[in-house]
Amino acid sequence: MNAVQHLHDMPRRVAAIVAAIVAVVFGIVTVIAGGRVLFGGSDPGYVVFRPLLMFNTAMGVAYITAGLAIWRGAQWRVVATGTIAVLNLVVLGAIVFVYARGGGVAIDSLRAMTFRSVVWLALLVSLAWKRNRNT
Repeated sequence: MNAVQHLHDMPRRVAAIVAAIVAVVFGIVTVIAGGRVLFGGSDPGYVVFRPLLMFNTAMGVAYITAGLAIWRGAQWRVVATGTIAVLNLVVLGAIVFVYARGGGVAIDSLRAMTFRSVVWLALLVSLAWKRNRNT
């Protein structure tokens, strides 16, 4: 690879490194926070919708896995990121529905799930941009 090509590829590499770090750190924080609440070590200060807590904690492991796939440049990294984004959006839609019907979902849970969805959509866009620029 010549110097010009190396400089041309640098923004894509930086984007992938940042995406990988964000995914892994986000996953670790999600697993730790969810695990602490699930096992009674922490009280978030609002009503916990247990199915959402279990989903998010399990997804933390998926976040870490996807982050490692991004880091390694695995062929399935975009599929993993897209799947996570879609699952988060589906669950966001479900908890909006439960919340609107007066179910036990806290507004903080809606905000957190919206944040998760936005983060994973941003990661997906970043990876799709990187992939399209490689072709």
